[in-house]
Amino acid sequence: MKKTMLAFTLGALAGTAAAQSNVTVYGIVDMAVVRESGGVGAAASSTKLTSGVEAGSRLGFKGNEDLGGGLSAIFLLENGFQADTGAMGQGGLLFGRQAYVGLQSKTAGTLTLGRQYTPQYLAVAAVDPFGSGTAGDTKNLMASTGNSASRMDNAVKYASPVVNGFNAEVVYGVGEVAGDSKAQRQFGGAVAYTTGPLVVRLAHHNRNNDTATLKSTSSAKNTVLTALYDFGVAKAHFAYGVDKGLNSALPRNLNNPFGYAVAPTPSIDSSVVLLGVTVPQGFGTWIGSYIRKNDKTSFNQDAEQLAAGYRYYLSKRTDLYGVYAYIRNKNGAGYTVGSAIEGGTGNRGLNLGIRHIF
Repeated sequence: MKKTMLAFTLGALAGTAAAQSNVTVYGIVDMAVVRESGGVGAAASSTKLTSGVEAGSRLGFKGNEDLGGGLSAIFLLENGFQADTGAMGQGGLLFGRQAYVGLQSKTAGTLTLGRQYTPQYLAVAAVDPFGSGTAGDTKNLMASTGNSASRMDNAVKYASPVVNGFNAEVVYGVGEVAGDSKAQRQFGGAVAYTTGPLVVRLAHHNRNNDTATLKSTSSAKNTVLTALYDFGVAKAHFAYGVDKGLNSALPRNLNNPFGYAVAPTPSIDSSVVLLGVTVPQGFGTWIGSYIRKNDKTSFNQDAEQLAAGYRYYLSKRTDLYGVYAYIRNKNGAGYTVGSAIEGGTGNRGLNLGIRHIF
């Protein structure tokens, strides 16, 4: 009898918990024919079928549980995969895109712990006309974070609620290097203001480059100011970034794809400006951007990127896209045209693809 009552009680509690919580399964499958050119050697030019060009293909699980009093427990687990081969992305990590758990309050904000996007990357991605993907990706010339990545491990992030148009977020990532609490440590934050059609963000990220054996190196510091204005008939996109320190602006392809006698030197002091536009027309959108990187070191390895494209929506969840981008490297710079997940092999790239969101 006691066992029967215990089973009944546990079942009732489980049913109550299920009624107060929900889990959503979602994802993206993105495939494109990619033509890359402009490099030298075996990778001088190539045509391939690639996954995750406009947006990384993914499978995710997110949920929340109502804890009462306006407080909820939340979680998100997001796996990246290659739809062309079935392999896992992000170096084979099971949930390499994101993995976090936390608490969310309608009045106090959101606190999350785990592998998460940096505020600096999110500020840039929000104003990228190409959505941080395709051949026109801002990451080709504009650093995502101090190590040219968009995510940080071991991160504690707080995001405030919106008050009078303002909101902010801060993040701290533990380096976890034994005997040195500063080595590999990361921190950053962002402030945003929204008023009508205008959204402005100011973000910063700092990454300590020290390791267990390498000490007293300079930190990578990335600061960016972004703005987006919706005119109705078109949107104007703007970003201005400043990158300083070791590993602050690494090229996406470090293999010297242009065959220079001396490999390009990653800049440790540079600035980048982005000007972009999106123009909706019927079921489609015309997209364009110009990015200029100014290397302020003695190498003066500047670069410019021009990108144009068109996205056609077959439905709210499925679109076709075509994008072409060209990078003009100067004084031995080695920047390449990549996509949402790849660094690219040359200074020219053409994408023709399809994306489905579920």
